[in-house]
Amino acid sequence: MKNKNVFMYVLGSLIALGFFAVLVVAFKIEMPTGNKDILLILLGVLGAKFGDVVAYFFGSSKGSADKSELMKK
Repeated sequence: MKNKNVFMYVLGSLIALGFFAVLVVAFKIEMPTGNKDILLILLGVLGAKFGDVVAYFFGSSKGSADKSELMKK
């Protein structure tokens, strides 16, 4: 069970860092026209997943997981 929690935190961190890294690249580096569409699609996907990560760790899913863990004890 402990490894699952570590994996969730690592994966959530990678998604968040990836989102912000792509966001910085999108604004700071001039991309060729052919690659710009791919970058924007990647930014959209990572933005959606970043929202999922925030919703899980700070939303009702976190409260539900905490309640389930408390009920197990």
